[in-house]
Amino acid sequence: MTDDAAAPDLRASDADRERVADILRDALAEGRLDMEEFGERLDATYRARTYGELAPITRDLPDHGAPAVPAVSLTKDAQPGGGWGERIVGAGDGGSSSWAVAVMSGFQRKGRWTAPRRFNCFAFWGGGEVDLREAYFEDREIVINAVAIMGGVDVIVPPGVEVVVRGVGIMGGFDHREEGVPGEPGAPRVIVTGLAFWGGVGVQRKLPRAEKQRLREERRQERLERRQERRRELESSVQDHMDRYDDLIKKRHPHRHEDR
Repeated sequence: MTDDAAAPDLRASDADRERVADILRDALAEGRLDMEEFGERLDATYRARTYGELAPITRDLPDHGAPAVPAVSLTKDAQPGGGWGERIVGAGDGGSSSWAVAVMSGFQRKGRWTAPRRFNCFAFWGGGEVDLREAYFEDREIVINAVAIMGGVDVIVPPGVEVVVRGVGIMGGFDHREEGVPGEPGAPRVIVTGLAFWGGVGVQRKLPRAEKQRLREERRQERLERRQERRRELESSVQDHMDRYDDLIKKRHPHRHEDR
C-alpha cells in the first residue's frame, strides 16, 4: 500500500482487532482505564470494520510500555515472531525470585516474573502459589522444589508446557494428573519435586488470564451475533407474513387497490 490517505478506509482483520484488544487489556491491568472505559472501548473494537475506526480507540494509550506508537499499524507489515522463544530469557537473567517461604501464612509468585532454573519453596501450616502462566523462564528446563509440611503448594502452568512430577509424599501427596501431556515445540519443561508431609503439592494447567478474557469476549460476541441473526430472521418472517397478507387482500379486493 502506497497511499496513506486511503489507509483508514481499509477493512480491518480479526488479528487487527485482537491487537487493539490486547492494548486495552494491558491498559486495564496498569490502571490507565477503569472497567467502564475498558468495556466501552472493547465494544467499539469488536464493532470496528476499518482501520479508521480502530485507530482512535488506543490513540491515548501506550503499546506495552512504548513511549509513543501508533494505536494500529496502517500497513500490512510482517508481524514479529512470537511463541515460547521470547519467554526463554537465558542464563543472563538470574530470575526475579529464587525462593519463597510461608510459615503459618502464604506466598504467591505470579504475573510477569522470571522463573529461575531452580525455585525452592517451603510451606509450613500455610500455603503457596507458583503461577507460571505469564512467567518468563531462565532456561528451557526449570525445577520447582516444593516442601509442604501440614500445608500446601499449588503450581500453575499454561497449556503447552511439559510437566514432570518427582516429589515424595508421606501422609501427603503430589498431583500427577498433568504428567504425560506432550509439550509444544520450544516450550519449557517444568519439573516439580520436593516433599509433602501431611500436606500436598498440586499441579494445575490453566489458560492465561488474558486468553480466558479473550475467550469470554469471543463467546459474548458470538452470543450477540446469534441474537442479531435471530432478530433478522424474525423481522424477515414478519415481513414475509405482511407481504402474504397484502397479496391476499389484493386478490380478494382488487378494485379497492385499483381505486388507490
